[in-house]
Amino acid sequence: MNKLAFPILAVLADGKFHSGETLAQRFGVTRATVYNAIQSVATLGITVFSVRGRGYRLPKAVTLLDADTVVQACGEYAPWFHVQVLAQVDSTNRYLMQESARGVAHGTCVAAHIQTAGRGRRGRQWVSQLGGSVTFSVLWRFQCGAAGLSGLSLVVGLALVRALHSLGLTEVQLKWPNDLLVQHQGQWHKLGGILIELQGDMEGPSAAVIGIGLNLEVAPEMRASIDQPVLGLNALSAQALDPNILLGRCLSQLAIHLNQFAEQGFAYFQSAWTAAHAFHQQPVNLLLANGLTIPGQVQGVAEEGSLLVQTATGQQRFNAGEISVRSAT
Repeated sequence: MNKLAFPILAVLADGKFHSGETLAQRFGVTRATVYNAIQSVATLGITVFSVRGRGYRLPKAVTLLDADTVVQACGEYAPWFHVQVLAQVDSTNRYLMQESARGVAHGTCVAAHIQTAGRGRRGRQWVSQLGGSVTFSVLWRFQCGAAGLSGLSLVVGLALVRALHSLGLTEVQLKWPNDLLVQHQGQWHKLGGILIELQGDMEGPSAAVIGIGLNLEVAPEMRASIDQPVLGLNALSAQALDPNILLGRCLSQLAIHLNQFAEQGFAYFQSAWTAAHAFHQQPVNLLLANGLTIPGQVQGVAEEGSLLVQTATGQQRFNAGEISVRSAT
């Protein structure tokens, strides 16, 4: 992205018209330079309206992330985190994995206004948009090895659900192993997801880069590129959520839950997670990596986080890397 593009977007974030001349004076450049910077924005899928005699504006006002505001929103857990907000990055997970290898601090959180190559589970692309999503990654170091982190993604999901419930979005539920869902107009819609990547030895210590994407708004053109029903959190709220407050609340809940998880493992959260599971005791179809589908009924989750499903051949356990779960109703 043109180096002037995001500073200009930050000015346009108020949703009002700003003339090319005013922007050029503000940044000490020519109007042609402003024009070229705004043209570069289009390659990222961001719409900027241009009206002769009035200038440039975004389709609507957006609230941008601010690291200091996010930290303040963490409340008593503010000292636990080191927050960075990037204008643009390919993937917050990829960026933080590299930073982790260089020894960046425990509790580092990297959020991005624009993520160009976000990743979801099983190699899927995570689609995001300026002002329409909150995408961030958190580095959390553990004394145990990767083998001791079973159920981590489920605990992260529970932390996010409790953060959203605290903001009044009490209808948000979980789908095993790492999605946030809501039932809307008789159909399940995805609100966000989690992607965790691990570093370190099997015996320890280890580090987890916890990638999280939450939808705030989902533009119609984005829906066409997503292979399942999706919804933005703002559709569930009486007023648009402030992404800074949302991120701060998520981080504070992650601090609580990850600290407890490090001490007691997933078993401590087992019953609470089950209570938040949208598909508990419900019929589902399990989509295997080899293309086969197994129908069954969810019975719960085991102490290490695997999904327990009653199938035609009896109760079976499934691990997160093996399957995708779809409602059969």
